[in-house]
Amino acid sequence: MYAVLRTGGKQYRVAPGDVVKIETITPSEDNTIEFSEVLAVSGDKGILKPGSAKVTAEVVGDGRAAKILVFHLKRKKQYKKLQGHRQNFTEVRIKTIEADGVTYTAEKK
Repeated sequence: MYAVLRTGGKQYRVAPGDVVKIETITPSEDNTIEFSEVLAVSGDKGILKPGSAKVTAEVVGDGRAAKILVFHLKRKKQYKKLQGHRQNFTEVRIKTIEADGVTYTAEKK
């Protein structure tokens, strides 16, 4: 069972128990995040667009990705420019997926 959700301008395929790095967002007081923009859900009847769905996740931590170097060069013009960038992210663990009244949770090990 999985769901496709959209956050931060990107789409993620998540299942209960997955740990995903998403764009930085601020959680609520109890360190949870609720995603209401669910695009598709796979269930017993296959993949379909749910009428009402939400994904609940807990925040694991924050961080910054590895540095990406951006290098510009114009040949024969003596022009070089080097710039670095590190993108911030929030790491979340998916707890439950609720779609059309049915709740899916992570299996306990």
